[in-house]
Amino acid sequence: MARILITSGPTRQYIDPVRYLSNASSGQMGRCLAEAALERGHDVVVVSGPVQLEYPKSCEVIPVVSTDDMLSVCQEIFPNCDGLIGAAAPCDYQPVEVADHKIPKTGDTLVIKLVETPDVVAKLGSGKKPGQWTVGFALETDDARFRAITKLERKSCDLVVLNGVAAIDSSDNHVEIIAPGGQVLQIVQGSKPLVASSILHLIQERLMQESDQV
Repeated sequence: MARILITSGPTRQYIDPVRYLSNASSGQMGRCLAEAALERGHDVVVVSGPVQLEYPKSCEVIPVVSTDDMLSVCQEIFPNCDGLIGAAAPCDYQPVEVADHKIPKTGDTLVIKLVETPDVVAKLGSGKKPGQWTVGFALETDDARFRAITKLERKSCDLVVLNGVAAIDSSDNHVEIIAPGGQVLQIVQGSKPLVASSILHLIQERLMQESDQV
């Protein structure tokens, strides 16, 4: 059986002590993936941003807040894992400067300069050891499949799971599981537990067997 690292939920990038940038990721997909992996007998570590749900008690859960936090924790854990499922939706941007006090309203336009946060899956994928595998998620609104394939290549993923905005905070999902080269291996629509089970089945079938042979 494998030791699997799963990232889940959103991250927060604070602007001041009380305000932050984030997104509507609920962590439901990450929880379902953890459950599906545990049902198959795998050892699971979940690194999760702030969510309003509970993960299975039989997996290790490490809470984080920012994208930098998530990356730092994952870089410590991943070397001792067989694979990564990057189901989190880390905040892509962070402010150049974080105010040390609550920014008051003045009636004027507030301009905040942002820079990109580090890409967690890409960082881990570029440093993976022989036998390790990484599965990324891509949530796209335009040119979805093309963008997902581009992410798969850029992030050194072995598979990418393409889904859409409708998946956010929903109990259902519609995904395409795509292999390097752009081949769509499977299209799955239904409840998130069903989708998670299909993803884990494909990972076991393709990636775990391949890693066992390395």
